[in-house]
Amino acid sequence: MNFAINVENILYRQKKNLAQVLGVFAVAFFLMMYFMAGAKAANSGDYLNFNVDQNYDAIARSKIQATLVKTTPSLYFYVETAWWEVQPLAKKNEILNDLDNVSSEFKNNIYPTLTSVFGSEWNPGVDGDTRITILFQSIKENLGGYFRSTDGYIKLQAPDSNEREMLYLPIAKIEDPQLKGFLAHEFVHLITFNQKDRLQNVQEEIWLNEARADYASTILGYDNNYEGSNLQRRVRDFLERPSDSLTEWQNTKYDYASESLFMHYLVDHYGINILADSLKLKSVGIESINEILLKNGYQEDFGQIFTDWTVSVVINDCFLNSKYCYFNENLNNIKINPTLNFLPLTGNSSLSVTNVTKNWAGNWQKVIGGNGDLTLEFASLAGLDFKVPYILYDKKNNYTIAFLQLDSQQKGEITIKDFGTNYKYLIINPSLQTKTAGFDGLELTYPYTFTVSIAGDIPGGDPVTIQNLLNQIADLKKKIAAIQNNTNVPPVTGCTSFPNNLYAGYGDVVGIKCLQQFLASQGSGIYPEALVTGNFGILTKAAVVRFQEKYKEEILSPVGLLSGTGYVGVFTRQKINQLLQT
Repeated sequence: MNFAINVENILYRQKKNLAQVLGVFAVAFFLMMYFMAGAKAANSGDYLNFNVDQNYDAIARSKIQATLVKTTPSLYFYVETAWWEVQPLAKKNEILNDLDNVSSEFKNNIYPTLTSVFGSEWNPGVDGDTRITILFQSIKENLGGYFRSTDGYIKLQAPDSNEREMLYLPIAKIEDPQLKGFLAHEFVHLITFNQKDRLQNVQEEIWLNEARADYASTILGYDNNYEGSNLQRRVRDFLERPSDSLTEWQNTKYDYASESLFMHYLVDHYGINILADSLKLKSVGIESINEILLKNGYQEDFGQIFTDWTVSVVINDCFLNSKYCYFNENLNNIKINPTLNFLPLTGNSSLSVTNVTKNWAGNWQKVIGGNGDLTLEFASLAGLDFKVPYILYDKKNNYTIAFLQLDSQQKGEITIKDFGTNYKYLIINPSLQTKTAGFDGLELTYPYTFTVSIAGDIPGGDPVTIQNLLNQIADLKKKIAAIQNNTNVPPVTGCTSFPNNLYAGYGDVVGIKCLQQFLASQGSGIYPEALVTGNFGILTKAAVVRFQEKYKEEILSPVGLLSGTGYVGVFTRQKINQLLQT
């Protein structure tokens, strides 16, 4: 009896072991066949159906068919079939020749340079193939391409996956000399997916992910020739709207501009390793940069560096102070123009400005005029964290940089003696630095107020100073008149809604003209001047304030404001759009 039981046990164990072996073999066979299928050599002329991002596709498609037009040791080039088939043979040959050049650039420069800085992409990757797939599709205008992390997973994990290391580029740029820059940008996203998503199991915040990718053109030397470069475009867009938040990402050209100008300053002063080494950490965003700064022995944190940068884009003179300038020779002439605030030249006077801002956005304000002791007061909401540097210029253009000390209620005050006599103007730049993580979309705005007042009138004043100020004011009046009479401003059409925020200094001429038309339609009590100029100046701002205060329960109360700000934000736009619809 015992012998029979032992024999049965032995036979049972043998069967179980055999089943386990067969099970392991089956899994191994499945994986081998899967990767063999993925690594199967493709032939030119083959076509495949690809899943694409309909948010980026020109006509919002989620699938397209593409033809394989070229294979190199590093890349597969697929082109949207419907577009490729209608191209003349000569055109196809020109494109294939251009793709040869792009492939050579990728092999000899883009791949070795960027992987040496940031690390490798997943190779051979989810498909078991060392090649990267490039898909040219019809993408929305003004987009340089995109990347889908979904493709890095098998369909069992992500049904929408194309199961390959893959980048998407616009057909419209297939012959553009800047194509290599677009390819490099998207390739950094592929590297980031491997370094963060796969190896660290975390997802990088969008603003920093895009900042690394955008800096690739500078790393590769594509921005050395400034004219027509990616960097030149970023500078132009930044100067158009310098107060765009660094960390809020809405995928606009202004988002790219602010992160690009900041990252060039960061790398100039703290080295490329700040961007490269933070990519290999478990932490993301601001936290990852702070971790690397500390690891490398720097005393400054992200907040201090951001504040220094906001000062640098005003001063930008390495001869005066190397801390407040760009080292990149293509950026050594960049300076923003702060919003001007005038005080009367004589007598006691006061000026109060209320505005709203988002985290990690610059807000440059310049105060000029007045004679006497100037008092600057700042106030915001308790619980926030504002940094308020100010720059004081004397008559010889020498400057002093200091910080307004704020109490627990976010209030602070200083007095400057003999302003207008010893000092010609003051620049302040409040920046909100409360939120440091979780940036994944639209951010909230927060109010602040600064007040400048002059006491102790100096009789007569300095005749030279007064005349200089009068000359400046006269010159500004001429510029304002020229803007108001500008016949080259595009005509206003389609003023049916307001999708974007508007404010003083904003460069969207058509959007501002639409706003001015709307304000004028609200009657003389809102906008008595009724000027439609495309320039968001003092009169337009005052009209917006009147409109906000007229509908204060719907616009101001939700954000705790008692008076209008002149900033056309979310609640103001909602009310305008509501009135337009009715």
